[in-house]
Amino acid sequence: MKKIALHWKIIIGMVLGIIFGFIMNSVDGKDFVTDWIAPFGTIFINLLKLIAVPLILASLIKGISDLKDISKIKTMGLRTISIYMVTTLVAIVIGLGIVNTIKPGDGMPQETIEKIKSKYENDAGVADKLTKASAQKDAGPLRALVDIFPSNIFKALGEAKMLQVIFFALFVGICLLLITEEKARPLVNFFDSLNEVVMKMVDLIMLFAPYAVFALMANVIIAFDDTEILLKLLNYSLCVVGGLILMIGFYLILVSVYTKKSPLWFLKQISPAQLLAFSTSSSAATLPVTMERVEEHIGVDKEVSGFVLPVGATVNMDGTSLYQGIAAVFIMQVIWPEGLTFTNQLVIIATALLASIGSAAVPSAGMVMLVIVLESIGFPAELLPIGLALIFAVDRPLDMCRTVVNVTGDATVSMLVAKSLGKLHEPKPKEWDDNYEKVK
Repeated sequence: MKKIALHWKIIIGMVLGIIFGFIMNSVDGKDFVTDWIAPFGTIFINLLKLIAVPLILASLIKGISDLKDISKIKTMGLRTISIYMVTTLVAIVIGLGIVNTIKPGDGMPQETIEKIKSKYENDAGVADKLTKASAQKDAGPLRALVDIFPSNIFKALGEAKMLQVIFFALFVGICLLLITEEKARPLVNFFDSLNEVVMKMVDLIMLFAPYAVFALMANVIIAFDDTEILLKLLNYSLCVVGGLILMIGFYLILVSVYTKKSPLWFLKQISPAQLLAFSTSSSAATLPVTMERVEEHIGVDKEVSGFVLPVGATVNMDGTSLYQGIAAVFIMQVIWPEGLTFTNQLVIIATALLASIGSAAVPSAGMVMLVIVLESIGFPAELLPIGLALIFAVDRPLDMCRTVVNVTGDATVSMLVAKSLGKLHEPKPKEWDDNYEKVK
């Protein structure tokens, strides 16, 4: 009997989780889901986060040391950052084009605005986003640069500060190139072995993925307690989803034209990572799976994926940037139409581009960045809570969708960089039980 492919198992788990969530909503079973189902999703996410840092550390150090040429690091870094900036710019322009064409905020009934305002304006989640945005804005223009350099690598590893871990791995990898091969070999072999072990952990953790996705989706569904507001925001939501679909289409064109690979083949190989991104709303939690799919199922060399993907999970937020453009203009259309000038929209493009670099790879970080984008155009401070309240009800489902685009963008750029460096080869997938017969 032919085994069911992993992506189909995850889709089945997702659908059953959604159905189960609606059933629990109808029978007042929210507490049951929260107490007995949701924890399994949390365990799964914790396991993925557990292996993310050692995977980045091992794969990047091993990859850099294998390059044998420091100049290649510079080439790979410049190409990676340049492509990420271009795709982010395209995402913002697509978002602004859609929201200015469809104008989902025009004509929204005042009673709907008042209902949303009364329900969410004083919500703890909205207040939390405003507080975080204020702290990030007050940190100073070079804070993001300072945060790249760790003072304590063990603290950086423990707190999973990705950019600091990437810097340390690059530093170690470069130093391994600068000493003799004889002296470097033991440490290189250690990280090579660690990388293999962690990738095998990914394979084992993914056996649990369909059940975890069931738990995650059931927990998401029971959180939607006001379907009327969700329907009122349908036009706005469709704008965001439509823009995200166009962005994925842009990625597929890049894959087809530059790497000469089939877009459908690419989607099939990366689909487990996309589905997990949708379920977890976290690029960071999905990173180990993205790396496994890109390396083993798409054929990108470790030295490329080990650099491009961790950097992308931190600085490449195409889906988030597209969302920020649409959300900012939508909010202005509803409560601050006088701010809809061409100059302000140019400022939105520039600010969203820069904000994407500092956007954390965690759920709903995009809304924090949205506050910074709105403040950059002089949006009245007293209207900020109302503006966030307008979109707060649908932020989680849209966050799930835009995380899919973020992860797809990371995988696309890794393919483009690998192709440009001659590091894209035929994939060699591994299974969790490849060596099981020898040890059982």
